[in-house]
Amino acid sequence: MKIVENKIFDEERALYGSEDIEVKNCRFDGEADGESALKESKRVLVDGCYWNLRYPFWHVDELSISDTELTPNCRAALWYSNDIQIKSSKLHGIKALRECNNIKIEDCSIDSTEFGWFNNNVCLKKSTAKSEYFMMRSNKLQFEDFELNGKYSFQYIQDSTFENCVLNTKDAFWHAKNVCVENCIVNGEYLAWYAENITFINCKISGTQPFCYCKGLKLINCEMTGTDLAFEKSEVEADITTPVISIKTPMSGFINVPAVDELILNEEWINCIINVYGKE
Repeated sequence: MKIVENKIFDEERALYGSEDIEVKNCRFDGEADGESALKESKRVLVDGCYWNLRYPFWHVDELSISDTELTPNCRAALWYSNDIQIKSSKLHGIKALRECNNIKIEDCSIDSTEFGWFNNNVCLKKSTAKSEYFMMRSNKLQFEDFELNGKYSFQYIQDSTFENCVLNTKDAFWHAKNVCVENCIVNGEYLAWYAENITFINCKISGTQPFCYCKGLKLINCEMTGTDLAFEKSEVEADITTPVISIKTPMSGFINVPAVDELILNEEWINCIINVYGKE
């Protein structure tokens, strides 16, 4: 493997088309302001580097990145790439990951608007993110021990799991399909509208107007605090352990809840059994 170490690159396509290369302790920054440093490369190791230029990893196969910083100027860093591992790094450029396959991210800090669009098979662990429209239209996500602060997250995702996560995000999981969220804290308004086959297990959920227009929605042993106008026109099976402010016209299924301040129902077409089990 060719080793490139302790260098500074600022030119256009500085290492374009490289194969079997290790880039170590290098800086991609400077007056020439070049783009696409490792575009069209294969079997690339990046360790301890600083990236301050745009589009470095487009069409790259078998890419490993560790202890590396992608600055806010490192725009659209990883696109159209496959078999990616990223560890102990800062991903701080806008649109950092798009249309990629087979990605593993661990112990990373993500600060990137529109991060993770149209990806397939993403495993993300022990990381944090600040983002808007995070992971939109991506599939096969496996998230563990993750914390998110943002909005419009996980829209249109499919076939995904979340465990031990803290998700502070409004409008999350809109139009999501085949998703399981377990042992998570989910804070945010308008949660999971139009979702299909989405399940929450042992979760703590807060925010106004959650779970509207859902199909195949399940809540198992979940807390719901500060939630009002919940379940509007949804197909739902819910076992809730805390009082709910209000429930509005769920379409079908059942809801078990210890207390609810207000039931807003349309008796003409509602087909949902609501069991307020704390009621005397």
